[in-house]
Amino acid sequence: MPDPVPASLPGNPLNGTFADVDAAPLLAALPDPVLLLCGSAARLNAAARERLLAGEGSPSVPWEAPVWEALFPPEAARLLSAAARRATVGETVRESVLLQGNEAPVLATLTPAGAGRVLLHLRDSRHPLEVALELLDGLDLGMLVQAPDGRVLYANEAGQNLLGLSLAQMTGQAPADTRWHLLDPEGRPLPVTALPTLRALQTGQVVRDVTVGVSIPGAADGADETRWLNVTALPRRAPGAAQPKQVTTVFADVTASWRLRRQMQSSEERYRSLVEATSQIVWVTTAQGELNGPQPGWAAFTGQTEAEYGGAGWVEMLHPDDRAGALAAWRQAVDTRTPYQTEYRLRRADGVYVPMQARGVAVTDRDGSVREWVGVNEDQSAIKAAEAHLLALNAGLEERVAARTRELADLTRFSTLLLTAAGEGIFGLDAAGRTTFANPAAARILGYSIERLIGAPQHALIHHHHADGRPYPLDECPVHQTLQDGQVRRCEEDVFWHAQGWPITVAYVVSPTIGADGQVSGAVVMFQDVTERVSAQRALEGAIADLRRSNQELEQFAYVASHDLQEPLRTVGSYAELLAKRYRGQLDPRAEQYLDFMQDAVGRMRGLIQDLLGFARVGRADTPPQPVVLDQVLRQAGQNVQAALEATGGRLSWDAPQTVWGHPGLLVQLLTNLIGNGLKFRREDTPPRVTVTARQEGQMMHLQVEDNGIGIAPEYHERVFAIFQRLNRREAYPGNGMGLAICRKIAEQHGGSLWLTSVPGEGATFHLTLPLPPAALHLSPSPQGDTP
Repeated sequence: MPDPVPASLPGNPLNGTFADVDAAPLLAALPDPVLLLCGSAARLNAAARERLLAGEGSPSVPWEAPVWEALFPPEAARLLSAAARRATVGETVRESVLLQGNEAPVLATLTPAGAGRVLLHLRDSRHPLEVALELLDGLDLGMLVQAPDGRVLYANEAGQNLLGLSLAQMTGQAPADTRWHLLDPEGRPLPVTALPTLRALQTGQVVRDVTVGVSIPGAADGADETRWLNVTALPRRAPGAAQPKQVTTVFADVTASWRLRRQMQSSEERYRSLVEATSQIVWVTTAQGELNGPQPGWAAFTGQTEAEYGGAGWVEMLHPDDRAGALAAWRQAVDTRTPYQTEYRLRRADGVYVPMQARGVAVTDRDGSVREWVGVNEDQSAIKAAEAHLLALNAGLEERVAARTRELADLTRFSTLLLTAAGEGIFGLDAAGRTTFANPAAARILGYSIERLIGAPQHALIHHHHADGRPYPLDECPVHQTLQDGQVRRCEEDVFWHAQGWPITVAYVVSPTIGADGQVSGAVVMFQDVTERVSAQRALEGAIADLRRSNQELEQFAYVASHDLQEPLRTVGSYAELLAKRYRGQLDPRAEQYLDFMQDAVGRMRGLIQDLLGFARVGRADTPPQPVVLDQVLRQAGQNVQAALEATGGRLSWDAPQTVWGHPGLLVQLLTNLIGNGLKFRREDTPPRVTVTARQEGQMMHLQVEDNGIGIAPEYHERVFAIFQRLNRREAYPGNGMGLAICRKIAEQHGGSLWLTSVPGEGATFHLTLPLPPAALHLSPSPQGDTP
């Protein structure tokens, strides 16, 4: 443990208070490295002492540093010293500096603290530059940061790979091969003055799209490799400074496109040589510049005769827009005896204008007088086409670079918007489990500021205990396990701890991040506060358990009540039957009518109890479900309604060779009731007809039981499935109103459903769905059934 910080030291310029508060305990309480600067002296808190003094903890090491700049590397000390001077006059300054042993810059914030003092705060944070560096590496774009004297301050991984040098070699900390050098586009050594970096520093302007070759020494065979880079240098000025303090160079590997361009240039040069050898028009004029005598090349190309091109007639074959300029240039050359060179469009014999470059020189005698002029016309079509092609290639390359730049900017904006707008908490970890970034939602849910989360060990801060207060070992933590093995993990219920000390029920997903070396470099955790969802789920599970228990009690009650009701009913029925046998004919007609009413009521009561008992028994089957062949069930149901078919002259037919999953006995009862319902509710003077069909729909079998009876009005389509519900008088259609209720309960017990469609007076169709067997069973179906 570090020694307590003394409140004041005699003769020390740092004595006194900080905004009326003792600075010592204030500095000691801060978790980040903080220095209180006063001139050249400084007071360090515990974090700064550990960071800048290499963790030395002996009492002999003072808390105060007499020369605070000595705690930093020279470049960092220079930047911080300049920033401190600005802070003493009331300006808050932020600088990125590189500390000893750090690979990435540290964000330093210098704030005025009054009385000429400055508060220096150091923070390892994920600066937007880091995000940009990762994106640059992902897009294979190299980046160098250099000081005004040319020293390399930083190089990203892609830049080191493209240049074939490590950061240590670039900064001089490790030796580099002396054969490494830069080339200009012509393959010559590139002068220092032509470097884009130096030009950007000298001019303070951005230098864009400079092609630079990098000759990298070879390996075993000793041959050098040359990579061609498209380089852009961006100078960076400090506020108010006249000269840039740094220059950032971004470069992309364009070796393939550069080689392609060189190949095209070589092809163009070969083509031009061929054109010069085969397609040039040679002409000769008099000393006064007039075409005279045979000009076979000109005549063959233009189709003019000697009489037509003689004198200045050749001008007629030029494009009208080019005639005046070409003739003026020719006359000036003749008058001044200087070489003639111009371009114009010359009409070919087929009427097509061809771009030409015309060149001519004077042939003089020994006395210096002009004897004649000799010239050539060179077809520029191929050259113009090659130039257009090269321009198109350059435009395409520029467009690709611009597109990549836009992609980089869009990706940065998208990443920022995504993290900011996401409702779920998101934070990133490095390989050691320290938080590297966090979005606002994560800070809001956990109760910490983003600054407090960043750099803190995630497990020790928010994941240290279980919900019941037991310590949470690090090796059992799913987040830590992902950092170890790189596996994605999902946790549906766990707890993170709020800053105020209470647990938050969360569900989270941990995804690893993989570095360029294929190793786990960290992880991203996305989590949600599921406290309300878990509470609601538990309440729902309790309600379901209560409902299940209530249903079981009701079923048991109906079953027991049905059995208990039958005993007194038997007694009433037996005595009513004895009275009828003994006193039949001895009583008056009204008393005998009363006995008939009593016996009829006992019969109806017995039927109601039997139906109620059957309704209660549904769902109490002790045997597990099994594959059931519908054809066999329908055959048994047909036998059960055989008497009704014979009594009514009805007809039953079916087409259902499929197999379903259920209890055979219950399914026979279900189909018997549905078929019997169609036979019972028939129209007068019309024999009943019932048809059963089945077809597969997904994972369910859909059966239809169709009859030609009296039908059911739409407003009663649901009422008929309730117990003890009747739509017709008992005298016309006997029954207790339980049959369809039992049918629906059997269907639902099997995981299916039962409903009807009907048109009054035209019959009804009952729709029944039943589940298919869990595995495909190849059962040979029985033939189609048809029962008269």
